[in-house]
Amino acid sequence: MEHDHTLLLQRRDVAGLLSIGECMDAVERALCLHAEGKAMPPGVLGLHACDGGFHIKAGILGLNRSYFAAKVNANFPCNFQKHGLPTIQGVIILFDATDGRCLAIMDSIEITIIRTGAATGVAAKYLAPFSASVASICGCGNQGKISLKALLQVRKLEKIYAFDIDDKQSHKFKEEFCRQLEIIPIAKHDLSAALMESHIVITCTPSKEPYIRADDILLGTFIAAVGADSEDKQELFSELLSKSKVVVDIAEQSASIGELHHGIETGLLSVADIYAELGCIIAGKKPGRISDKEIIVFDSTGTALQDVAAAAIVYEKAIAGGIGTHLNLSEYNSVQLPESKKELKSINRLRLWYPFR
Repeated sequence: MEHDHTLLLQRRDVAGLLSIGECMDAVERALCLHAEGKAMPPGVLGLHACDGGFHIKAGILGLNRSYFAAKVNANFPCNFQKHGLPTIQGVIILFDATDGRCLAIMDSIEITIIRTGAATGVAAKYLAPFSASVASICGCGNQGKISLKALLQVRKLEKIYAFDIDDKQSHKFKEEFCRQLEIIPIAKHDLSAALMESHIVITCTPSKEPYIRADDILLGTFIAAVGADSEDKQELFSELLSKSKVVVDIAEQSASIGELHHGIETGLLSVADIYAELGCIIAGKKPGRISDKEIIVFDSTGTALQDVAAAAIVYEKAIAGGIGTHLNLSEYNSVQLPESKKELKSINRLRLWYPFR
């Protein structure tokens, strides 16, 4: 069945096939492969639109087989308020990188949420203080929730300060996690005090204005800056980065669309100020945290390597479990391939679609 068909997977299919634990393992491996020179550099293209934007991320990974994936995502922060739609919508197309077969088309929402949270968890594993028990999470939507689930995989947290511009979101966050640990919803005027108690800080908002200052952060804190995935988004004041050890997922991306981008624009930072890509630390090429007092910022812009790794898990489990809808995208139905150039010209004159166009 796999040889002739493309698998179509909806969001509910993906959600049931990808756990945060296995995605963290996959993301860790993908970043390590990149650091070891065993994965091609991923590509990204971004385009702005009214009230939002689009990006395309593509990459190749050699896993159980060689996979190529391209993700097309739309990001419209005001979607829910205006239209009742998700902020992020899109698709991932997965190919066999050895022969070009289109293996699957799957909804990208769950993969984007989970693989981003997975990267946060992996970064915390290597960079957060081992003794950290208090964290602040800024942004209590899906990304904030999966970030906490990832953190709980690697650190024994006891108390979480939950901040969101929408108070309803922070209280929903409390309802979901209050049986596992203490959750304290806070308003913006309480954020500075909460940060001064936290040795882990996660920022995953669509903010275009920085709201966390260097003076708010304790020595020894780990910060995962997740929200800045385009050049117009920013959550941290650049002075904070200039006083921190900066670790990135992909250096080129961080310099062009991440928190680092703003530091470079203001002249406070340069690409040379990057301590390491996370994959280099995973691969043992550089140490992670070496002091209890250093502030470490993980500038997480999200890479196609994460998408490939997560999509491969989903695809392989779907095939094994008989999940999804099979499509034959290469069927010609009533359209016949022309046997000569004359027939092709005739088809073009009739303005019919020719499959190889």
